[in-house]
Amino acid sequence: MYLKTLELHNFRNYADLSVEFGSGINVLLGENAQGKTNLLESIYFLALTRSHRTSNDRDLIDWKAKEARVLGTIQKEHTQTPVEIDISSKGKNAKVNHIEQGRLSQYVGQLNVILFAPEDLSIVKGSPAVRRRFIDMEFGQMSSKYLYNSAQYRSVLKQRNQYLKQLQIDPKGDQVYLDVLSDQLAAYGAEIIFQRIQFLKKLEEWSQAVHEEISQGLEKLTFQYVSPLKKDETTSTETIYAALQELLKKHRQRELQQGKTLVGPHLDDVKFIVNGKNVSTFGSQGQQRTTALSVKLAEIDLMKEETGEYPVLLLDDVLSELDDSRQTHLLTAIQNKVQTFITTTSLSGVAQQLINEPHVFNIDHGVLTQNEEE
Repeated sequence: MYLKTLELHNFRNYADLSVEFGSGINVLLGENAQGKTNLLESIYFLALTRSHRTSNDRDLIDWKAKEARVLGTIQKEHTQTPVEIDISSKGKNAKVNHIEQGRLSQYVGQLNVILFAPEDLSIVKGSPAVRRRFIDMEFGQMSSKYLYNSAQYRSVLKQRNQYLKQLQIDPKGDQVYLDVLSDQLAAYGAEIIFQRIQFLKKLEEWSQAVHEEISQGLEKLTFQYVSPLKKDETTSTETIYAALQELLKKHRQRELQQGKTLVGPHLDDVKFIVNGKNVSTFGSQGQQRTTALSVKLAEIDLMKEETGEYPVLLLDDVLSELDDSRQTHLLTAIQNKVQTFITTTSLSGVAQQLINEPHVFNIDHGVLTQNEEE
């Protein structure tokens, strides 16, 4: 899978852009604040119908315009698929093969992407919320079932929290309705937790091999899913469902006092363990970077395993954050394997030596030109 063409209309600082990319490594060169990250953001948005930088879609529209449009052509082995997302004050509309999709969740999965930026180090050392978002974004691309259950869970969670707040005001309110919401939350939560654990096992296997190679066999990376559930309660959706129901009953009085749901996958976490120690707490910066790189590279192979297609890789100014050794491993791993977009202010050193026949584009104030000397 690769993104063959991209069109932007009033997206960030791109008034009108139409470009064809190579299936290998595409290098986006330019000084800071010229639009390199904006272009990567548009590809990410085309894949996931959301930005990785803002939750307000209005930020994506050029301030002089009222709407924006992102279009692309996805090339697979035997097919080309045109996709499109329109953004306006009314919301977003997504099209596949020029046919409007009823729900955005039906659209996600047409184009799979993996983004790696300097802030992705926070996957390892950041808050649990960062890791949950990482899990939900990546696994949602691989499984429409996971995406559906996540959306339903968020909806029920919102309703349940609102009702818990109502019960704070009126303690004599209908507890049966709370039981119904609790049951729905446990059902969707069980599906999410079970799929998370299964996906994380596979991601761990791929990550271990990469991490061992980067660390030259000196380190072993493992994952630990963190939740109030005991290990024997996570063997199936049925056991998780029953365990979540019990936890919700156990915490009901506290939830009524605090007006919010206190257990469920929306509060779970993942620990990255290197040689038996939590790398986010006890790991060096080098170990944290190696772990983040290992996880990102492992995602590529996991997505291929789950979807049958390699994803598109977006590297946003990440080379400058990696030393020569990690740069070498990254660039060697992706060469001739996945379509890659690299933003950088200059292509030099290890990158210049290792990247074979890159397609180089210069970006200056939202204007993109292809380097004729590539």
